[in-house]
Amino acid sequence: MTEKIVKSDEEWRAELSPEAYRITREHGTERAFTGRYWSTKIPGVYRCVCCGQPLFDSSTKYESGTGWPSFWAPIAADAVATKEDRSFFMRRTEVLCARCDAHLGHVFPDGPEPTGLRYCLNSAALELEPREE
Repeated sequence: MTEKIVKSDEEWRAELSPEAYRITREHGTERAFTGRYWSTKIPGVYRCVCCGQPLFDSSTKYESGTGWPSFWAPIAADAVATKEDRSFFMRRTEVLCARCDAHLGHVFPDGPEPTGLRYCLNSAALELEPREE
């Protein structure tokens, strides 16, 4: 189990851009087709913008047609956490960074094999660490 990172709202605000704070700490969503990673094909590791936890590898990223970065699996089973989200009169599964509880996006059961899952994430919640090929 990774050690939890807990900070005050003031600390998060001081460290994050306004957009990253709105999305990760206030459970916001960026508009489709506007985030910096929705169509990126650069190989590497996507990390949590808040704490740097490795979350997703580009080898599991795919074009879902939704306008958000989509992955079929996290980098490790314990990298992310999920919880039920009943906001906006819907029932969804929220995806959080397991280390700092940053809101990343949602996971849906309509992804490709081998998992059948679509982790639909906000670019502003992620930081891509390119891999040297």
